[in-house]
Amino acid sequence: MPAAPIDHDALFKQLLETFFWEFLHLFLPETLDYLEPGVCTFLQQEFFTDLASSQRKIVDLLAQVRFRGQDSYFLIHLEHQSYSQAEFDKRLFHYFAYLYQKHDQPIYPIVLFSFDEPQRPERDCHILEFPDKRILEFHYTVIQLNRLDWREFLQQQNPVAVALMSKMQIAIEDRPKVKAECLRLLATLRLDPARMYLISAFVDTYLRLNRQEEQVFQAEIGSMELVEQESVMQIVTSWMEQGLEQGLEQGLQRERSLILRLLARRVGEVPVPLRLQVESLPLEQLEALGEALLDFSTIADLESWLQNQQG
Repeated sequence: MPAAPIDHDALFKQLLETFFWEFLHLFLPETLDYLEPGVCTFLQQEFFTDLASSQRKIVDLLAQVRFRGQDSYFLIHLEHQSYSQAEFDKRLFHYFAYLYQKHDQPIYPIVLFSFDEPQRPERDCHILEFPDKRILEFHYTVIQLNRLDWREFLQQQNPVAVALMSKMQIAIEDRPKVKAECLRLLATLRLDPARMYLISAFVDTYLRLNRQEEQVFQAEIGSMELVEQESVMQIVTSWMEQGLEQGLEQGLQRERSLILRLLARRVGEVPVPLRLQVESLPLEQLEALGEALLDFSTIADLESWLQNQQG
């Protein structure tokens, strides 16, 4: 079966919400000098209609934070962009204008570009001017991952660095090494299991290795110190177990769907209560039902079979 498309925005939103302060510490440490530590409220998703395109737009991440030692707040608007887009600077200004009008608070705009190509520097401002006058000069912070060297982040004890290394500028031959280094760093952070899995799943999503790369990856793990090897292998084992669980559940869903289609052919439409009973059967009983239904001719046969299973 073809792989499901990656929901880049959802992955990045989850990462950046969970590790918001770590993100600021990594890329915008100067903001921490005037931010009240730990004071942050993520506002609900903002929807508005872009007048230029007549399309309904969603603001990715909007955090309300407080100036240090003051009773005044401002907004940090963090927009993730997974593909190159013409006139993106204008769209971001439209977002800014909408949010500024609605909330009437200062706004700090940031864009995180995560696409692989192109690698040219992205614009960091939107300007409107005439030959005799500049009317508007709107600036925003740009973090362009494909122009960052992953090696420069190897010493960062930061979960955001670990995750985003997987989307930085990586030579093809370095992909297995980068994945191994991400996991080695992750193992040193001692995060709780949920956050550990969030980072490791992010890395695994963006650094899927082929068979040859997987061999190099295993060799990289083998070259680590024994303690590091054990920690990294625990993460890899967690991936395998998670993948196995997902595979089993997908297999069960396919089996249920097939059984219900066969039942519909044999006995007609299956009533909802009986359908729910069939869907709750474990794999072993589903397989038994798949054989038994060949002898069914009425709904009563199915009812009788299900009653016998309960007994």
